[in-house]
Amino acid sequence: MPTDTVDLARALLGKVLVREVGGAVLLGRIVETEAYLPHDPACHAHRGMTQRNRSLFLDRGHAYVYLCYGTSYMLNVSSEAGGIGAGVLLRAVQPMHGIEHMQRSGKPQKLTDLARGPGRLATAFKVDRRHDGLNLFSSKELWVGTDDEPVGPTAESVRIGLTKAADLPLRYFIAGSPYVSGSRKLNGTGKLNGPKET
Repeated sequence: MPTDTVDLARALLGKVLVREVGGAVLLGRIVETEAYLPHDPACHAHRGMTQRNRSLFLDRGHAYVYLCYGTSYMLNVSSEAGGIGAGVLLRAVQPMHGIEHMQRSGKPQKLTDLARGPGRLATAFKVDRRHDGLNLFSSKELWVGTDDEPVGPTAESVRIGLTKAADLPLRYFIAGSPYVSGSRKLNGTGKLNGPKET
């Protein structure tokens, strides 16, 4: 596992998010991430450890789940050595399996919209504060794995929806994926990288 927040944010692209719930298995390919660095004013760990953000200070690979604006949960991965607060936000996933369980009640959603954006992702995968602190590489109910599927070119851009450190190019995504969030303009002008090594 990469030992640097940016490297982890890039390495998570193409990996598979797995959720076991109620006898069902939900799978989705991670197509978009954002890095939140140590001492980053946009990172929840910026002002030090609190009861709310303590999972960000766990050794890399643990879930940090918080409620945003009282409406949507956000799933992050702690990304540095224990005691250093930093994380990677999972912003979008391409649904692969268990799609019927990801759908919210009411009108079915388009597949491309189901887990596009961090709030929708957490809702589709039924993630909430109960998962805060889980080791995402050893948990039996929520984890990140790989199917060794090759990942094509990736791109990077500024992060989305921030007022602090908003100009840092710390958002990473699979270029051309219809499952990523963000505007068409932002996704089309991001810096393109070559095929990602797995």
